[in-house]
Amino acid sequence: MGFEANSLQGVALLLWATEPDAPHRLVTPFMHAAAAAAMDMPVELYFTARSVHLLVPGVAQALRASERTERTVYDAMRDAAEHGAVFYACAEALRAQGLAGQPLIAECAGHGGTVQFMARAADPAWRTLVF
Repeated sequence: MGFEANSLQGVALLLWATEPDAPHRLVTPFMHAAAAAAMDMPVELYFTARSVHLLVPGVAQALRASERTERTVYDAMRDAAEHGAVFYACAEALRAQGLAGQPLIAECAGHGGTVQFMARAADPAWRTLVF
C-alpha cells in the first residue's frame, strides 16, 4: 500500500477534542500523523480550541496517555514532527485560551487556523481527519 504522489497531496488533521484534561486521547492523532508522514505524505496538524495548550512548553512533556507507558504525549508529538508533520497553532484559539504571545514549542511552525484547514478540507487532493 504505497503512497501515490499524483493522487493525494496530503493529510490535514484538526485537533479540537484533544486537550490536556483527557490525556488518554492525545497520542492517537500524533501516531496517525507520524504514520502518514513516514509514508512520505505531507501532513499538517491544526491545533485549535484547548488543544493549543499542548504547544506550550512543558505541557505535553508532563502528560502520558496511560500510566502503563513512560512515553509522554510530547514524545508522540516529536515522532510526528521528526517524520515531517507540520504543526500550526490557531491564533484565535491562542487568544481565547489566554496564550497569545506566549512561547510555543519548537515543533510549531507558526499560525494556521480555520481558513487554512478549510482550504485543505475543500481540496479534493487532501484528506482530513478530526480528533
